[in-house]
Amino acid sequence: MTERTSVFKHVEQAPPDPIFGPQNAFLADKTAAKVNLVVGAYRTDEGKPWVLPSVKKVVFSHAVCVCVLVLTTESQAEERLAKSTSEHEYLPIDGLKEFNEGAAKLLLGADAAAIKENRVVTVQNLSGSGSLRLGADFLSKYFPGKTVLIPDPTWANHVNIFLDARLNVAKYRYFEPKTIALDLQGLLADLQAAPDQSIVLLHVCAHNPTGIDPTKEQWLQILNVVKAKKHITFFDTAYQGFATGDLEGDAYSVRLFEKAGLEFLTAQSFAKNMGMYGERIGALHIVLKDAAIAENIRSQLKRLVRGSISNPPAYGARIAALVLNDPELFSIWYDPPCSIF
Repeated sequence: MTERTSVFKHVEQAPPDPIFGPQNAFLADKTAAKVNLVVGAYRTDEGKPWVLPSVKKVVFSHAVCVCVLVLTTESQAEERLAKSTSEHEYLPIDGLKEFNEGAAKLLLGADAAAIKENRVVTVQNLSGSGSLRLGADFLSKYFPGKTVLIPDPTWANHVNIFLDARLNVAKYRYFEPKTIALDLQGLLADLQAAPDQSIVLLHVCAHNPTGIDPTKEQWLQILNVVKAKKHITFFDTAYQGFATGDLEGDAYSVRLFEKAGLEFLTAQSFAKNMGMYGERIGALHIVLKDAAIAENIRSQLKRLVRGSISNPPAYGARIAALVLNDPELFSIWYDPPCSIF
Protein backbone atom coordinates (compact mmCIF):
# COMPACT_ATOMS: atom_id res chain seq x y z
CA MET A 1 0.00 0.00 0.00
CA THR A 2 1.27 3.48 -0.86
CA GLU A 3 2.46 5.57 2.09
CA ARG A 4 0.08 8.53 2.37
CA THR A 5 2.20 10.79 4.56
CA SER A 6 3.24 13.72 2.40
CA VAL A 7 6.62 15.39 2.53
CA PHE A 8 4.68 18.65 2.04
CA LYS A 9 2.37 18.18 5.04
CA HIS A 10 3.90 21.19 6.84
CA VAL A 11 2.81 23.63 4.12
CA GLU A 12 0.12 25.87 5.59
CA GLN A 13 -2.79 27.60 3.83
CA ALA A 14 -1.88 31.10 2.62
CA PRO A 15 -4.37 33.94 3.17
CA PRO A 16 -6.36 35.14 0.13
CA ASP A 17 -4.71 37.85 -1.94
CA PRO A 18 -6.07 41.25 -0.80
CA ILE A 19 -6.97 42.19 -4.39
CA PHE A 20 -7.70 38.99 -6.27
CA GLY A 21 -9.44 37.40 -3.29
CA PRO A 22 -12.26 40.00 -3.40
CA GLN A 23 -12.16 39.81 -7.21
CA ASN A 24 -12.93 36.08 -7.07
CA ALA A 25 -15.71 36.76 -4.55
CA PHE A 26 -17.18 39.37 -6.90
CA LEU A 27 -17.19 36.94 -9.82
CA ALA A 28 -18.83 34.25 -7.70
CA ASP A 29 -21.56 36.59 -6.43
CA LYS A 30 -24.83 35.98 -8.32
CA THR A 31 -26.26 39.41 -7.45
CA ALA A 32 -27.30 41.26 -10.61
CA ALA A 33 -26.78 44.78 -9.21
CA LYS A 34 -23.08 44.80 -8.38
CA VAL A 35 -20.13 47.01 -9.29
CA ASN A 36 -16.53 45.82 -9.45
CA LEU A 37 -14.30 48.30 -7.63
CA VAL A 38 -11.50 45.81 -7.01
CA VAL A 39 -9.23 45.70 -10.06
CA GLY A 40 -8.27 48.95 -11.75
CA ALA A 41 -9.31 48.39 -15.36
CA TYR A 42 -11.17 50.07 -18.20
CA ARG A 43 -14.92 49.29 -18.09
CA THR A 44 -17.99 50.19 -20.13
CA ASP A 45 -21.09 51.65 -18.50
CA GLU A 46 -22.38 48.07 -18.32
CA GLY A 47 -19.31 46.97 -16.37
CA LYS A 48 -17.90 45.01 -19.29
CA PRO A 49 -14.24 45.14 -20.33
CA TRP A 50 -13.51 48.06 -22.65
CA VAL A 51 -10.67 47.62 -25.11
CA LEU A 52 -8.94 50.75 -26.32
CA PRO A 53 -9.65 51.40 -30.03
CA SER A 54 -5.93 51.40 -30.84
CA VAL A 55 -5.51 47.97 -29.24
CA LYS A 56 -8.70 46.64 -30.83
CA LYS A 57 -7.48 47.61 -34.30
CA VAL A 58 -4.26 45.65 -33.85
CA VAL A 59 -5.97 42.68 -32.23
CA PHE A 60 -8.60 42.57 -34.98
CA SER A 61 -5.97 42.26 -37.70
CA HIS A 62 -4.16 39.57 -35.73
CA ALA A 63 -7.36 37.66 -34.94
CA VAL A 64 -8.32 37.52 -38.62
CA CYS A 65 -4.93 36.05 -39.51
CA VAL A 66 -5.01 33.51 -36.69
CA CYS A 67 -8.58 32.42 -37.37
CA VAL A 68 -7.92 31.97 -41.08
CA LEU A 69 -4.94 29.77 -40.23
CA VAL A 70 -7.19 27.45 -38.23
CA LEU A 71 -9.48 27.10 -41.23
CA THR A 72 -12.24 29.54 -40.37
CA THR A 73 -13.52 32.55 -42.33
CA GLU A 74 -12.90 36.26 -41.98
CA SER A 75 -16.52 36.85 -40.94
CA GLN A 76 -16.15 34.22 -38.22
CA ALA A 77 -12.97 35.94 -37.11
CA GLU A 78 -14.84 39.23 -36.82
CA GLU A 79 -17.60 37.55 -34.82
CA ARG A 80 -15.10 35.93 -32.50
CA LEU A 81 -13.27 39.21 -31.99
CA ALA A 82 -16.52 40.92 -30.99
CA LYS A 83 -16.85 38.38 -28.18
CA SER A 84 -13.20 38.47 -27.14
CA THR A 85 -12.96 41.66 -25.10
CA SER A 86 -12.75 39.64 -21.89
CA GLU A 87 -9.56 38.01 -23.18
CA HIS A 88 -7.68 41.16 -22.19
CA GLU A 89 -8.60 40.64 -18.53
CA TYR A 90 -6.17 39.30 -15.96
CA LEU A 91 -6.01 35.54 -15.73
CA PRO A 92 -6.37 34.06 -12.24
CA ILE A 93 -3.08 34.06 -10.35
CA ASP A 94 -2.66 30.32 -10.93
CA GLY A 95 -3.44 30.64 -14.63
CA LEU A 96 -5.97 29.58 -17.23
CA LYS A 97 -7.92 26.57 -15.97
CA GLU A 98 -8.34 24.97 -19.40
CA PHE A 99 -4.61 25.28 -20.08
CA ASN A 100 -3.63 23.88 -16.67
CA GLU A 101 -5.90 20.87 -17.04
CA GLY A 102 -4.77 20.15 -20.60
CA ALA A 103 -1.10 20.50 -19.68
CA ALA A 104 -1.43 18.10 -16.74
CA LYS A 105 -3.20 15.50 -18.88
CA LEU A 106 -0.56 15.77 -21.60
CA LEU A 107 2.17 15.15 -19.07
CA LEU A 108 0.64 12.56 -16.75
CA GLY A 109 -2.03 11.02 -18.98
CA ALA A 110 -5.76 11.67 -18.78
CA ASP A 111 -6.27 8.46 -16.80
CA ALA A 112 -3.60 9.21 -14.19
CA ALA A 113 -4.78 8.37 -10.69
CA ALA A 114 -3.27 11.58 -9.34
CA ILE A 115 -5.46 13.63 -11.68
CA LYS A 116 -8.62 11.63 -10.97
CA GLU A 117 -8.02 11.89 -7.20
CA ASN A 118 -7.29 15.65 -7.33
CA ARG A 119 -3.71 15.16 -6.14
CA VAL A 120 -2.15 17.35 -8.83
CA VAL A 121 -1.62 21.07 -8.27
CA THR A 122 -0.92 22.95 -11.51
CA VAL A 123 0.06 26.60 -11.73
CA GLN A 124 0.74 28.36 -15.03
CA ASN A 125 4.00 30.28 -15.25
CA LEU A 126 6.54 31.74 -17.67
CA SER A 127 7.51 28.74 -19.76
CA GLY A 128 10.05 26.28 -18.36
CA SER A 129 12.41 28.76 -16.72
CA GLY A 130 9.66 30.54 -14.83
CA SER A 131 8.12 27.26 -13.73
CA LEU A 132 11.50 25.99 -12.54
CA ARG A 133 12.03 29.19 -10.57
CA LEU A 134 8.56 28.99 -9.03
CA GLY A 135 9.27 25.43 -7.91
CA ALA A 136 12.71 26.41 -6.64
CA ASP A 137 11.29 29.30 -4.58
CA PHE A 138 8.64 27.00 -3.14
CA LEU A 139 11.24 24.39 -2.16
CA SER A 140 13.55 27.06 -0.75
CA LYS A 141 10.74 28.36 1.46
CA TYR A 142 9.67 24.98 2.84
CA PHE A 143 12.95 23.07 2.68
CA PRO A 144 15.53 25.79 3.40
CA GLY A 145 19.16 24.90 2.96
CA LYS A 146 18.45 21.81 0.89
CA THR A 147 20.82 20.71 -1.85
CA VAL A 148 19.61 20.25 -5.42
CA LEU A 149 21.41 17.46 -7.22
CA ILE A 150 21.71 18.24 -10.92
CA PRO A 151 23.09 15.98 -13.66
CA ASP A 152 26.61 16.56 -14.94
CA PRO A 153 26.21 18.07 -17.49
CA THR A 154 22.86 19.84 -17.55
CA TRP A 155 21.19 22.90 -19.04
CA ALA A 156 23.28 25.85 -17.85
CA ASN A 157 20.32 27.87 -16.56
CA HIS A 158 19.50 25.21 -13.96
CA VAL A 159 22.44 26.39 -11.85
CA ASN A 160 21.37 30.03 -12.00
CA ILE A 161 17.77 29.25 -11.11
CA PHE A 162 18.48 27.13 -8.04
CA LEU A 163 21.33 29.23 -6.69
CA ASP A 164 19.31 32.43 -7.07
CA ALA A 165 16.50 30.72 -5.12
CA ARG A 166 19.02 30.23 -2.27
CA LEU A 167 19.29 26.48 -2.63
CA ASN A 168 22.58 24.63 -2.68
CA VAL A 169 23.64 22.89 -5.88
CA ALA A 170 25.70 19.73 -6.32
CA LYS A 171 26.24 17.46 -9.31
CA TYR A 172 25.61 13.77 -9.84
CA ARG A 173 27.32 11.74 -12.53
CA TYR A 174 25.26 11.36 -15.70
CA PHE A 175 27.35 11.23 -18.89
CA GLU A 176 30.28 8.94 -19.58
CA PRO A 177 32.29 10.59 -22.40
CA LYS A 178 34.42 7.50 -23.09
CA THR A 179 31.42 5.36 -23.98
CA ILE A 180 29.17 8.29 -25.00
CA ALA A 181 26.46 6.78 -22.82
CA LEU A 182 24.63 7.20 -19.55
CA ASP A 183 26.81 6.64 -16.49
CA LEU A 184 24.10 4.70 -14.69
CA GLN A 185 26.26 3.27 -11.95
CA GLY A 186 27.76 6.67 -11.16
CA LEU A 187 24.30 8.24 -11.18
CA LEU A 188 22.84 5.65 -8.81
CA ALA A 189 25.83 5.79 -6.50
CA ASP A 190 25.67 9.57 -6.23
CA LEU A 191 21.94 9.58 -5.50
CA GLN A 192 22.48 6.84 -2.92
CA ALA A 193 25.30 8.79 -1.23
CA ALA A 194 23.32 12.03 -1.02
CA PRO A 195 21.56 12.94 2.25
CA ASP A 196 17.99 11.69 2.55
CA GLN A 197 15.33 14.04 1.16
CA SER A 198 17.73 15.78 -1.18
CA ILE A 199 16.17 17.46 -4.20
CA VAL A 200 16.99 15.59 -7.41
CA LEU A 201 16.59 17.25 -10.80
CA LEU A 202 15.77 14.83 -13.62
CA HIS A 203 15.16 15.54 -17.31
CA VAL A 204 11.93 13.84 -18.41
CA CYS A 205 13.27 13.18 -21.91
CA ALA A 206 15.70 14.56 -24.52
CA HIS A 207 18.33 15.32 -21.90
CA ASN A 208 19.90 18.71 -22.52
CA PRO A 209 22.70 18.87 -23.64
CA THR A 210 23.60 15.20 -24.21
CA GLY A 211 20.36 13.87 -25.71
CA ILE A 212 20.95 10.63 -23.79
CA ASP A 213 17.99 9.32 -21.76
CA PRO A 214 17.74 6.32 -19.42
CA THR A 215 15.99 3.21 -20.73
CA LYS A 216 12.77 2.04 -19.10
CA GLU A 217 14.72 -0.46 -17.01
CA GLN A 218 17.18 2.24 -15.93
CA TRP A 219 14.36 4.62 -15.00
CA LEU A 220 13.03 1.93 -12.67
CA GLN A 221 16.42 1.65 -10.97
CA ILE A 222 16.54 5.43 -10.55
CA LEU A 223 13.02 5.42 -9.09
CA ASN A 224 13.94 2.73 -6.58
CA VAL A 225 16.88 4.74 -5.25
CA VAL A 226 14.85 7.96 -5.11
CA LYS A 227 12.10 6.15 -3.22
CA ALA A 228 14.47 4.47 -0.77
CA LYS A 229 16.27 7.75 -0.03
CA LYS A 230 13.00 9.75 0.14
CA HIS A 231 14.44 12.27 -2.30
CA ILE A 232 12.24 15.06 -3.62
CA THR A 233 12.20 14.75 -7.41
CA PHE A 234 12.02 17.83 -9.60
CA PHE A 235 11.45 16.90 -13.25
CA ASP A 236 12.12 19.31 -16.10
CA THR A 237 10.31 18.72 -19.38
CA ALA A 238 10.96 21.04 -22.30
CA TYR A 239 10.93 18.56 -25.20
CA GLN A 240 7.96 16.20 -24.82
CA GLY A 241 7.46 14.67 -28.25
CA PHE A 242 10.96 15.52 -29.47
CA ALA A 243 12.93 12.56 -28.11
CA THR A 244 11.03 9.73 -29.80
CA GLY A 245 8.33 11.57 -31.75
CA ASP A 246 5.77 10.10 -29.37
CA LEU A 247 4.15 12.34 -26.74
CA GLU A 248 3.11 9.34 -24.65
CA GLY A 249 6.47 7.59 -24.82
CA ASP A 250 8.40 10.73 -23.97
CA ALA A 251 6.39 11.06 -20.74
CA TYR A 252 7.35 7.57 -19.59
CA SER A 253 9.62 8.65 -16.73
CA VAL A 254 7.24 11.07 -15.07
CA ARG A 255 4.30 8.67 -15.48
CA LEU A 256 6.36 5.87 -13.95
CA PHE A 257 6.92 7.98 -10.83
CA GLU A 258 3.23 8.94 -10.70
CA LYS A 259 2.08 5.32 -10.93
CA ALA A 260 4.54 4.39 -8.17
CA GLY A 261 2.80 6.87 -5.85
CA LEU A 262 5.77 9.21 -5.47
CA GLU A 263 5.48 12.94 -4.88
CA PHE A 264 7.34 15.22 -7.27
CA LEU A 265 7.45 18.56 -9.05
CA THR A 266 7.57 19.04 -12.82
CA ALA A 267 8.36 22.22 -14.75
CA GLN A 268 6.76 22.02 -18.19
CA SER A 269 7.48 24.21 -21.22
CA PHE A 270 5.56 24.63 -24.48
CA ALA A 271 8.17 26.91 -26.06
CA LYS A 272 9.68 24.19 -28.21
CA ASN A 273 6.98 21.61 -28.88
CA MET A 274 4.38 24.27 -29.71
CA GLY A 275 6.88 26.69 -31.22
CA MET A 276 5.64 29.56 -29.05
CA TYR A 277 8.99 30.65 -27.68
CA GLY A 278 8.11 34.29 -27.12
CA GLU A 279 4.72 33.64 -25.54
CA ARG A 280 6.39 32.09 -22.45
CA ILE A 281 3.81 29.38 -21.86
CA GLY A 282 4.51 26.76 -19.23
CA ALA A 283 3.35 25.24 -15.98
CA LEU A 284 4.55 23.87 -12.67
CA HIS A 285 2.87 20.66 -11.53
CA ILE A 286 3.19 19.20 -8.04
CA VAL A 287 1.96 15.63 -7.67
CA LEU A 288 0.96 14.83 -4.10
CA LYS A 289 0.09 11.75 -2.06
CA ASP A 290 -2.72 13.49 -0.22
CA ALA A 291 -5.46 15.54 -1.91
CA ALA A 292 -6.29 17.14 1.44
CA ILE A 293 -3.22 19.37 1.29
CA ALA A 294 -3.56 20.33 -2.39
CA GLU A 295 -5.21 23.69 -1.68
CA ASN A 296 -2.51 24.56 0.87
CA ILE A 297 0.11 23.95 -1.80
CA ARG A 298 -1.85 25.90 -4.41
CA SER A 299 -2.33 28.87 -2.09
CA GLN A 300 1.39 29.14 -1.38
CA LEU A 301 2.31 28.83 -5.06
CA LYS A 302 -0.19 31.58 -5.86
CA ARG A 303 1.39 33.74 -3.19
CA LEU A 304 4.79 33.28 -4.83
CA VAL A 305 3.36 34.04 -8.28
CA ARG A 306 1.66 37.17 -6.97
CA GLY A 307 4.98 38.41 -5.59
CA SER A 308 6.85 37.84 -8.86
CA ILE A 309 4.77 38.13 -12.05
CA SER A 310 1.36 38.77 -10.39
CA ASN A 311 -0.58 36.99 -13.16
CA PRO A 312 0.55 34.76 -16.02
CA PRO A 313 0.12 35.78 -19.69
CA ALA A 314 -3.20 34.97 -21.35
CA TYR A 315 -2.72 34.98 -25.11
CA GLY A 316 -0.39 32.02 -25.54
CA ALA A 317 -2.18 30.07 -22.82
CA ARG A 318 -5.47 30.39 -24.72
CA ILE A 319 -3.82 29.11 -27.90
CA ALA A 320 -2.19 26.20 -26.08
CA ALA A 321 -5.45 25.36 -24.31
CA LEU A 322 -7.30 25.19 -27.64
CA VAL A 323 -4.66 22.93 -29.14
CA LEU A 324 -4.54 20.66 -26.09
CA ASN A 325 -8.30 20.29 -25.68
CA ASP A 326 -9.67 20.36 -29.23
CA PRO A 327 -9.28 16.90 -30.87
CA GLU A 328 -8.91 18.30 -34.40
CA LEU A 329 -6.29 20.89 -33.43
CA PHE A 330 -4.48 18.35 -31.25
CA SER A 331 -4.31 15.99 -34.20
CA ILE A 332 -2.89 18.71 -36.46
CA TRP A 333 -0.31 19.57 -33.78
CA TYR A 334 0.68 15.96 -33.24
CA ASP A 335 0.87 15.05 -36.93
CA PRO A 336 0.76 18.25 -39.01
CA PRO A 337 -0.22 17.87 -42.69
CA CYS A 338 2.38 19.19 -45.10
CA SER A 339 -0.22 21.40 -46.76
CA ILE A 340 -0.33 23.85 -43.82
CA PHE A 341 3.31 24.86 -44.27
